[in-house]
Amino acid sequence: MKLLIALSTAPRHMSLFELPFEAHTTVAQTLQQLATVSAEFANTSSQDWQTAVWGKPVEMTHTLKDGDRLEVLRPLRVDPKVARRERFQKQGAKTAGLFAKRRAGAKPGY
Repeated sequence: MKLLIALSTAPRHMSLFELPFEAHTTVAQTLQQLATVSAEFANTSSQDWQTAVWGKPVEMTHTLKDGDRLEVLRPLRVDPKVARRERFQKQGAKTAGLFAKRRAGAKPGY
């Protein structure tokens, strides 16, 4: 059986690995196998990473199936809602979002 692993070790950097695996293999066992293949991943602790299968978060005890794509994700440094709010405040209300481009004579928000 084959498993596709998507690993992002840095922003805008993605590595794909296709590994054979046995039935009833867990995410934790797969990460141990990935550490033998990827030097970038081997230098870090597996507790720092979050995992997902096809975009759905999973625990380390999750059993993988044939055709799954395991995504190994870096932890978030900033909550996305907080980051968006700070960006909006920095840009100013008139230069962001719906208010960035307004036609002459148009109603606010259009």
